[in-house]
Amino acid sequence: MALVALGFTWGRDNPGWVVGVVAVLLAGAVLAAVHHAEVVAHRVGEPMGALVLAVAVTVIEVALIITLMVSSEGTKGASLARDTVFAAVMITCNGIVGMCLMVGALRGGVARFNPEGAGAELATVATLAGLSLVLPTFTTSSPGPKFSGQQLVFAAIASALVYGLFVATQTIRHREDFLPVTSAGEPVDEEHGTRPEAGEAWFSLGLLGLALVSVVGLAKVISPTLESGVESAGLPEAVVGVVIALLVLLPESIAAYRAALRDRVQTGLNLALGSAIASMGLTIPAVAVASIWISGPLLLGLGATHMVLLALTVAVGILTVVPGKATPLQAGMHLVLLAAYVDLAINP
Repeated sequence: MALVALGFTWGRDNPGWVVGVVAVLLAGAVLAAVHHAEVVAHRVGEPMGALVLAVAVTVIEVALIITLMVSSEGTKGASLARDTVFAAVMITCNGIVGMCLMVGALRGGVARFNPEGAGAELATVATLAGLSLVLPTFTTSSPGPKFSGQQLVFAAIASALVYGLFVATQTIRHREDFLPVTSAGEPVDEEHGTRPEAGEAWFSLGLLGLALVSVVGLAKVISPTLESGVESAGLPEAVVGVVIALLVLLPESIAAYRAALRDRVQTGLNLALGSAIASMGLTIPAVAVASIWISGPLLLGLGATHMVLLALTVAVGILTVVPGKATPLQAGMHLVLLAAYVDLAINP
């Protein structure tokens, strides 16, 4: 039904009641995506299951970014990739991480996870964010917060290599570092319930892709209404990007919340930090290739306010993951940072 609605509403000026129906179908597509992602995760096991959902969402998100950049007029889409990626980083590294830690801490007193795996993920996030979002602000080869052609090529290749190295580490070389842990800190690698058959897993994987296409597509369909509402309220355009990012990341947010409820905080962290890594590791190479056909500038560098928020996020994240356990205090710090980001998006 969501795909049918997408076909009828894409590229059209839709009235308010249609947007309301689309919003309901969008919520249904999110729930469907979470269900099918859990079926696939149960079949392939962790941490591969978290990687499947993170990569699937990010690939479609990148496709949406490229489509919007190509269709934008003049310099309107120049900062679209930067704004979307940074919104994803803040939502995942502070919102989803904070939520998982809070649920785990309230459930068992402290939220326990694997510091080796979480630390590796956070280090990868910091490297990719510094390389793709901070450095362009300080380079001097091109005016403005953007890379020169050669610098963009290097950033794209480096981002792709870092992402590939992370995936190999998470799924092959050091898989045990990314598994959920018990209250004693031991990795957990057991299966619960009947493992889905291969045919059922492949069927769910296909439906997962369709559900994610619906989520991202319908989010784009309702974006004009959101833009009109934001403009009427006198809010900055960046608010629209935050709302769209929240909608796109809903499947991962719900999946991470359910994992935390099952005392699998590490799985939630894999979803959150893995999504941030995939967002940067896949978006930068994609926009570098797309820039060949895009005539306008490509602004990647963050402003001073956002760099401060990114630095705080990394610093608090380091102090959170080092002990391998967290209380509601650490969870609250991450949620406060997300609130600060949203507040500054509304009142820059």
